[in-house]
Amino acid sequence: PVVKIDPAGLPQRPNIHWMGQRRYDELPAFLAGWDVCLMPFALNASTRFISPTKTLEYLAAGKPVVSTPVRDVAQQYADVVPIAATPAEFVAACEGILAWDDSARLSFRASAALVVAGTSWDRTAAAMQDLLGRFDAGRVDRTTGVEESDTALDEAQA
Repeated sequence: PVVKIDPAGLPQRPNIHWMGQRRYDELPAFLAGWDVCLMPFALNASTRFISPTKTLEYLAAGKPVVSTPVRDVAQQYADVVPIAATPAEFVAACEGILAWDDSARLSFRASAALVVAGTSWDRTAAAMQDLLGRFDAGRVDRTTGVEESDTALDEAQA
């Protein structure tokens, strides 16, 4: 979090550790000691259209995640990622996860694994290819980007 900001302005507490940049191959060792992965993104113009890769990385590691309501996280992962709009909700979500018993942890890991299994670059590429095919076939309005229904398409061709 120290890109384009002065690290001295970050909160300083005994339980907060600013680790700085680490090599990618070191990350599993860091994650192993985490109980909850935090994604406390500010909601502003810079984060309005982000799709944090950390969400899937944390889920793939079997770690629970709490996030602020970043649009992509809230739309795609709210079934497995608690979305917290206020500081109190964020703390409550973290405390709830910390109170999980072994059964709840196993259930979460199974759900997270299903979410991760449903994503891949191959699936993303296939979905994009399908969308482009519908666009080329005239099924998507070139000015609005909205897909026409079969009925509207049939009427237009009649």
